[in-house]
Amino acid sequence: MKQNKNILLGVNIDHVATLRQARLTRYPDPVEAVFAAERGGADGITVHLREDRRHIQERDIELIQHVLLTRLNLEMAVTDTMVEYAEKIRPTFCCFVPEKRQELTTEGGLNVVADEAHIRDACARLQQSDVQVSLFIDPDFAQIEAAVRCKAPYVEIHTGRYADAKTPREAQQELKRIQEAASFANEAGLIVNGGHGLNYQNVGAIAEIPEMHELNIGHGIISHAIFMGLYEAVREMKRIMMVRRERPC
Repeated sequence: MKQNKNILLGVNIDHVATLRQARLTRYPDPVEAVFAAERGGADGITVHLREDRRHIQERDIELIQHVLLTRLNLEMAVTDTMVEYAEKIRPTFCCFVPEKRQELTTEGGLNVVADEAHIRDACARLQQSDVQVSLFIDPDFAQIEAAVRCKAPYVEIHTGRYADAKTPREAQQELKRIQEAASFANEAGLIVNGGHGLNYQNVGAIAEIPEMHELNIGHGIISHAIFMGLYEAVREMKRIMMVRRERPC
């Protein structure tokens, strides 16, 4: 397959809101983070509206929609309440993710196989509102096949196990799973994104995968931005991704 030289970066700004909610102040404002991220080269802005509203709030999303120059990717659980909200605000993209109140962060991919009928119905509802749907899944062929049956145009492959690998051998094994899943999904007609746990040390190998269309990265960028600023943090992440993608095959 010919390697796509372009790769997009979606910047998740949830943790700007996490810092604000820690003190219930008006700052730092996620809207300001949108401006900095887009100036740095972000191709899109990602937010996760959680059931417990631990960081991003509805007001944040509605303000962001009024000011962003790229496009909004709304991460959300597959619940009737969240689907109704997405139908109302109509972001460019919605990414269905699993969600548990007690988790610190998303712990794995959706089990599309086990909940296929419900997810298929949710995909159809949002597509009727011109919202493009992505399913956040583990690098597993059965989950990819279920995503195809749900008629979701995108999948986002969970890269967390690769990012959290304790040894180089384990990291290489997880990377191979992601590579094979990306190829399989691409051949099945899906557009392939990736994300979770990616940072400046581990993103390069994922960015090299030719089928990867977009990477969604949040915690790594926001953490780096504490020391160097969000504008420069986004620019540096995009530079690393593009350098690795432009290597000859």
